[in-house]
Amino acid sequence: MNIVERFLGFALLGAEWVMWILIVLSVVSIAIMVERAIFFFGQRPDVGSLIETLRARLAQADFVGARKHLEGIKGVAPAVGRTALAEVERGATAVDEAAASAMVRQRLGLERNLVFLGTVGNNAPFVGLFGTVIGIIQAFHELSFNTQGGAAAVMSGVSEALVATAVGLLVAIPAVVAFNVFKRRTATLLGDADALVHALLSGLHQEQPCPEKD
Repeated sequence: MNIVERFLGFALLGAEWVMWILIVLSVVSIAIMVERAIFFFGQRPDVGSLIETLRARLAQADFVGARKHLEGIKGVAPAVGRTALAEVERGATAVDEAAASAMVRQRLGLERNLVFLGTVGNNAPFVGLFGTVIGIIQAFHELSFNTQGGAAAVMSGVSEALVATAVGLLVAIPAVVAFNVFKRRTATLLGDADALVHALLSGLHQEQPCPEKD
């Protein structure tokens, strides 16, 4: 048996198993979308108000009060702010480094499972197309043993095979949309956290006396 015959035997298994793969990918994708949507819905602090409050407390050198104000607030920006304020006694450089470390950790949490959505969105159509090709091969192979059916038999098999491509697109489109929405939301939340950190550093620099000029 040559390699072509081996691949033909594989193709004759049919496209049903490809459809099951797409169904599993769809279920997992939907579960991730729901989990990420709930997660991002909870990330809604009023960053503008937080920055104004921090500036007011830092102007009074009330670092303890600033940190306590952030403790009861959920979100990326407050979490980064709490980590940064924990290092305030060690100076602005330590605060900046702590904030950078916290930003990396928060990014990992925000992007959790988004790679799966991106992969499904990019590759599900090709998985569906693969199922369609297998279905077409199977349809023409069956026609060779049933010449009485003619074009009608081929068209019936091809139409069934094309369902795999349609399902692949049906799985991919929501995954791509969700991936783009969540990536945009991630960028917004990290931008808010960065703005809060810069406001914090600005307040710390104001506390340092300017060098006297001769």
